[in-house]
Amino acid sequence: MESQNLADFPRPVHHRIPNFKSKKTLLVPTPRLRTGLFNKITPPPGATKDILRKCATSQGVRNYSTPVGLDSRVLVDLVVVGSVAVSEKGWRIGKGEGYADLEYAMMVSMGAVSQGTPVVTIVHDCQVIDIPEALLEDHDLTVDYILTPTRVIATGCERPKPTGILWCKISCEVMGKIPILRSLRYRERQAGKDVSLQDEPRHLLGTGSQQPPPLSTVRRPQDPHQPESCSGQGEDGPSNTVYIGNLPRDARVSELKKALRELGAVPQRLTWQGPKRRAFLHYKAPTSAQQAVSCLQGLRLGAATLKVALARQQKAGDETGSRADEPYPDCHSAVSDL
Repeated sequence: MESQNLADFPRPVHHRIPNFKSKKTLLVPTPRLRTGLFNKITPPPGATKDILRKCATSQGVRNYSTPVGLDSRVLVDLVVVGSVAVSEKGWRIGKGEGYADLEYAMMVSMGAVSQGTPVVTIVHDCQVIDIPEALLEDHDLTVDYILTPTRVIATGCERPKPTGILWCKISCEVMGKIPILRSLRYRERQAGKDVSLQDEPRHLLGTGSQQPPPLSTVRRPQDPHQPESCSGQGEDGPSNTVYIGNLPRDARVSELKKALRELGAVPQRLTWQGPKRRAFLHYKAPTSAQQAVSCLQGLRLGAATLKVALARQQKAGDETGSRADEPYPDCHSAVSDL
């Protein structure tokens, strides 16, 4: 492939999935799922070929996309997945890290795909090979169609695709790296499903996470139009404080603390303003706060879906006339709108 200049990225091509571009991406997974599951790419009106090409890069995802959260109710009509190798029977091999399989399983869990959603892979002819079925496991994703420069192969694969996340295949290390996976696990635990991890100590199976040090809680009145900003940071600087809004009127601080522990998003300090139906989570660094915002996507207490954003963003919303109990603008929307 290197000698024929087939792959559209700088050499070497080893340990990569060749990116023969289709230029028709609607939703793309975030790199290694660090900040969420999907980003929706929306090219600017009248975009030139150069801009469209840039939209297909990591910089384009940053500049021309919006995140799609767990409560978006998105329905995916077609899944296009990369492959290192694939067989005419529909069995595929990726890079071995399992992200494509996990992304699909997460889409199943959020109701975005079903067994009837077609899965396509785009490869070069030399990537179509025989693959022993013994290499496949229950969590492996199969494909329905293979597109090459010379052929369209309908695999007729009857092997069932993943029906959700197999938590027993997920390690604690992976859970620590993917905040949105912790959110999904929390939801499925609340629904009564078995979410025991691959290497989770037996004495923690009932809680699903190690118990961190107790949270300290600060209760104090505050001007509703002046949410706390990050310590020592200006209004336009990065925030290490997360705003939690739309708390149920009968919510208790202990309920929020429990949810934060189970999601692995425990702050250094929590400011509780229950009568105003909000709270503030104070983290050590802005990066930790941003990870918490991603991790807390779709968080619910009772029947209420909570609003989550960096406190700096919420303050900007207040200055434009919105109130603490109103929805965020799209660019800083509540997690349920992401």
